Amino acid sequence: MRTCFLLMCLLAVLLASCSDSKPSKEQQTAEAIDEEPAVVPTAEGDDLLPKGAEELFDDFMMSFASNERLQRRRIVFPLKVTAGRRSEAIDSVQWQMDSFFLPDDGYTLIFDSPEQQELVSDTSVNSAMVEKFYLDRDSVCQYMFSRTGGRWHLNELRRQRLAENANGAFLSFYSRFAADSVFQQHSLADKIEFSGPDPDDDFEQLEGFITPGSWDAFAPDLPQGNIYNIVYGQQNPRSQQRIFVIRSIDGGESIELTFEKKRGSWRLTKLTE
Repeated sequence: MRTCFLLMCLLAVLLASCSDSKPSKEQQTAEAIDEEPAVVPTAEGDDLLPKGAEELFDDFMMSFASNERLQRRRIVFPLKVTAGRRSEAIDSVQWQMDSFFLPDDGYTLIFDSPEQQELVSDTSVNSAMVEKFYLDRDSVCQYMFSRTGGRWHLNELRRQRLAENANGAFLSFYSRFAADSVFQQHSLADKIEFSGPDPDDDFEQLEGFITPGSWDAFAPDLPQGNIYNIVYGQQNPRSQQRIFVIRSIDGGESIELTFEKKRGSWRLTKLTE
C-alpha cells in the first residue's frame, strides 16, 4: 500500500514538471544577470567597476578619487614614499582619503606634443602619473600608477622640488603668466590662433587670429596656486611646446592654451575653447 502511494506521488511530480513550461524564479534571475552590463571585479572580488573604468585611466581615476573603499583597495600597501635619496613606507592605517581634484570641479593637463595628447584615449597605456604642483611652495607630489592584470593600482609616491620636474621650467613661467597681467601681455605672440565662442555672443563661434590688443576680451580664467597634471606614458622635457589644458570634471568644458618656446622665451600662440 505504501509503495503504491509513493509511486502516485512520483507520478504527480513528473506530470507537474512536464506541464509547466514557465522558467523557474531561479532561471529568471540567472537570465536577468546575464543581461546586465559587463563589469570587472577588483582583485578582492567585492568591488565592481564598469569595464571602461579599467580601460581608460581617466575613468578609473574618477572612481579612485571619489570612492574611499576602492581607493584603499587599489593602493599597494605598504606604500613606498620617496623624496630624493630618502625612502619610507606608509601603511593603510596612516593613509587618509585623497579626493585629488574633485573638490575643484576641474583639473589641468600639460602635454608636450599633440601626439602625447592622444594618449588620453589610448587603452594600451599601462602606466600613468598624477602630479600635484604646489606652485607657491615650489614642490611637487607624484602619484605613480600602473595597470597589471587589467586593474589600476597606486604603487608609489614621489616628492620633488619644482625645478626637478619635467615641466618645472614651464610651470615657473606659467605661474607668473597666470598672476601678472603685464607679464602676460608681454608673453603673447603677435598673432594668436583662436577657435571658440564670440565673447560678445556665446552662440557664435569664431575661428581666426586675435592680437595682444584684443587679448583681454578672450583671456580665460587661469588656475593658480595648486594645480594637477596627469602624465600618460613618457614625457619629453626638451620639447619646445606645451599644451596647457583646463578641463571640467564632467569633460563638458575644455580650454587649451598652446605655448611655444622661441629664442629662450615662452609665448602663447594658440587658444582653443
